Amino acid sequence: MFDKILIANRGEIACRVIDTCRRLGVATVAVYSDADRDARHVQMADQAVHLGGPAPADSYLRGDAIIAAAQATGAQAIHPGYGFLSENPDFVDAVAAAGLVFIGPSAAAIRAMGLKDAAKALMETAGVPVVPGYHGADQDPDHLARMADQIGYPVLIKAVAGGGGKGMRRVDDPATFRDALDSARSEAQGAFGNPAVLIEKYILQPRHIEVQVFGDGTRAVHLYERDCSLQRRHQKVIEEAPAPGMTPDMREAMGGAAVRAAEAIGYSGAGTIEFIVDGANGLRPDGFWFMEMNTRLQVEHPVTEAITGIDLVEWQLRVASGEPLPRQQHDIAITGHAFEARLYAEDVPAGFLPATGRLSHLRFPDGARIETGVRPGDAISPWYDPMIAKVVTHAPTRAIALRALEQALVDTEVAGSVTNLDFLIALARHPGFRRGEVDTGLIARDLPALLDGGAADPAALVLAVIGLSGLADPDTRGGATLWQPLRRTIAWEGGQALLEVTGPGAAASRWTARMRSAGNRTAGGWTASRAATASWFIPQASASLAGGSCT
Repeated sequence: MFDKILIANRGEIACRVIDTCRRLGVATVAVYSDADRDARHVQMADQAVHLGGPAPADSYLRGDAIIAAAQATGAQAIHPGYGFLSENPDFVDAVAAAGLVFIGPSAAAIRAMGLKDAAKALMETAGVPVVPGYHGADQDPDHLARMADQIGYPVLIKAVAGGGGKGMRRVDDPATFRDALDSARSEAQGAFGNPAVLIEKYILQPRHIEVQVFGDGTRAVHLYERDCSLQRRHQKVIEEAPAPGMTPDMREAMGGAAVRAAEAIGYSGAGTIEFIVDGANGLRPDGFWFMEMNTRLQVEHPVTEAITGIDLVEWQLRVASGEPLPRQQHDIAITGHAFEARLYAEDVPAGFLPATGRLSHLRFPDGARIETGVRPGDAISPWYDPMIAKVVTHAPTRAIALRALEQALVDTEVAGSVTNLDFLIALARHPGFRRGEVDTGLIARDLPALLDGGAADPAALVLAVIGLSGLADPDTRGGATLWQPLRRTIAWEGGQALLEVTGPGAAASRWTARMRSAGNRTAGGWTASRAATASWFIPQASASLAGGSCT
């Protein structure tokens, strides 16, 4: 085992790696940009090295500076986390040339899976099923159009490099193929510097099911599957393990294919084989196809850890330090069910646009596993991914785990930035999702209903208005003066409703509120009794309502 490693990343994944290193007695070195000088991962690590400016190109993508920091601090290995340099084979080569260990796969394995077309060809040779399509080198538009005709519409145009939905277009009709091709190529060139595309058959009711694999360079095992079908714009929102509706035959077929894929490239470390699955007629052993391989640890790895009891970061450290795989396939079993929800600073109604702001309040409930890289008072920076935390629950059954996730989200308190918290709660309550009826189009189909599900509780609005008005501030209630009104009314307008709150001007202990629709029609009224100890910070005020009354 290593004595000291450097973590070439930031945020929640850097904190996650540090947690395991602490348990194993491995010292850690953090790196940071100007924007992250006081970040949580910097405070947690044993040492920290400054890299440069806030832009990733000036800090977390500076491979030479990261290697120099590892050498200067005496680190023996570099853990890349995910994102940034985690799948950069040139960086892996540079780490090895510097006499250090890269905690991950070889540069050759990363290159083998780096381009989707070459990876699919390799998987076909290894006996792994691939989606019917064209993955060849001939990029002539006429040739690609003929291939699309042969495959049969609808088809999916995909950039051979990169991911995240960029350079991807669905085409339902031959008449629109050329325009979609030009658009996909232009986007791929801008995002990845490579305009090449492949053509695949589009699965009409697709599910995204991936298999966690782990190799030691010679042999590999799988740690079962995760269902990541709940997506918006090809970005995962809630993941779960195992996949709902999975059958023993399907699991054996997918797990075997994933192990063959990993062993075909001599894979070492943690990786994920992503499959597209036809969910139209249930899960079948002949209804899944290789999509791509992520040659790194995944954001959603905690759900696999929850159902297997295995610390994947520990396995990464042990295998990278020269130990064999800690377990054989027959030693790995599934226990219970787990969910992970990604809490982001983003404006959902505005199209999931990233948001910024300083987290004036942040509190997570007990009973859930929380993966986070921020604390109260930290800023959500425009320079990086706006993830606030991952909320993970585990229980004996899917139904209990999902109820636990819903409750954990309801009990989460965050202020200072727009977030997707209400949206996540609405997803956890979605009837189809509760039944396990998931596919990658669920969010897009039901988005209006999911957004309506995030309406604020009227009683919470009452307390928020009171808190913002200053009526509840002890410093402003010290005593009556001649010019102080004996009663005050505060109006708050939001959406299609007007909320009016009336309360005494001093020594207030009770307020009455009435909400009216845009047409001035009375929609209801609430009375909130203030607890003497309430701080009237808005999220806490909402929670304090439990001791009052709503009528």
